[in-house]
Amino acid sequence: MGSLDAERTTTGWAARDPSGVLTPYTYTLRNTGPEDVFIKVICCGICHTDIHQIKNDLGMSKYPMVPGHEVVGEVVEVGSAVTKFRVGDRVGVGAIVGCCRSCRPCKSDIEQYCKKVVWSYNDVYSDGKPTQGGFAGAMVVDQKFVVKIPEGMASEQAAPLLCAAITVYSPLNHFGLKESGLRGAILGLGGVGHMGVKVAKAMGHHITVISSSDKKREEALGHLGADEYLVSSDMTRMQEAADSLDYIIDTVPVFHPLEPYLSLLKVDGKLILTGVINTPLQFITPMVMLGRKTITGTFVGSMKETEEMLEFCKEKDLTSMIELVKMDYINTAFERLEKNDVRYRFVVDVAGSKLDQ
Repeated sequence: MGSLDAERTTTGWAARDPSGVLTPYTYTLRNTGPEDVFIKVICCGICHTDIHQIKNDLGMSKYPMVPGHEVVGEVVEVGSAVTKFRVGDRVGVGAIVGCCRSCRPCKSDIEQYCKKVVWSYNDVYSDGKPTQGGFAGAMVVDQKFVVKIPEGMASEQAAPLLCAAITVYSPLNHFGLKESGLRGAILGLGGVGHMGVKVAKAMGHHITVISSSDKKREEALGHLGADEYLVSSDMTRMQEAADSLDYIIDTVPVFHPLEPYLSLLKVDGKLILTGVINTPLQFITPMVMLGRKTITGTFVGSMKETEEMLEFCKEKDLTSMIELVKMDYINTAFERLEKNDVRYRFVVDVAGSKLDQ
């Protein structure tokens, strides 16, 4: 198993400033402790949140920063107290790698809402060392925040599930929206949105995709299996769809008005925000009051929900639609993602890339 006291170095691709340009960066991994799993990274998905972080859109970025929070890898060493994993296991790591374990959210198995949560990158561990993400050769992660990837699920297909799929599975689970026969909508057809369609359809829901243009209609209806497609600027169709939806999962990560979508909800309908936006959203209160509607937000999911989601995806044979790239393409991939030029998730083949070039 090797020494758990020895520090190791790895090479990742890091942003050095708010330009967001990533270049090779070699750094020391934190010590592998008794509860830790040492993981050789196989691949890592690219999320729109990564753009916010590398470009300091939220004003909290620390550099150098290795992003990436949709990580699939192989266990190469385990600590003496690790019970969940063995060397050779294929595992996943999402957005969270630490929490306080004593607050109400932690005790309620919703550790993603812990006030002392530790993010996979752009954060610090309890020992003061910075966290770095999955666009790197290796990671050391507490076993609590590691999940097994189901057998038969390709690594590159599994990676986006650790953010894109859990982001939609968690609110459907928490708000009691898993029963079949519900009418829902996915606002925005990107990485999270396309998994929203797949997950909700697998639960037996009638799903409408709402988009700002008509260009994704064929993909939504033909490839993803959505039931209807709405262009948000088509006022006639939007009015016809008024008061028809039990929920809307809003995945749009940029400023947009809420009122057109609130009008689509039934009485007691829910508008669920999942996109990270750094400017205030607005609505007039009667849009909520006259229908007892709810505007709420949700963030990724708990470790328990992540395990459930992976089993659900295995059972329903759900995978993400991806474009696999090498690490030397990552800056171009980020540029394309900002232009929404990907169907629907970039995944970096980390193990197959030369990280130091």
